[in-house]
Amino acid sequence: MSNVFIAFQTNEESRYIVEAILQDNPTAILNEQPAMVKIDVPGSMTIKRATIEEKMGRPFDLQELQIHLITISGHLDETDEEFNLSWNH
Repeated sequence: MSNVFIAFQTNEESRYIVEAILQDNPTAILNEQPAMVKIDVPGSMTIKRATIEEKMGRPFDLQELQIHLITISGHLDETDEEFNLSWNH
């Protein structure tokens, strides 16, 4: 099974996004660098708007991910509620 991954700039807001991803994806592998944080997950990854909002304590539009995003690897399927990466398509 191949990994999907997502990488963000290291900043205050992306910290909450990363916490949410780790909570919702128990098999996630975190790789922190000085200027970026990369998360690998075997098979597929789900990023939930509700979990990010819980961590941030404010409403969050998943389009805001784009501000902090460096790169992704995997097939992207996006709704207003979830951002999914997988190789199953």
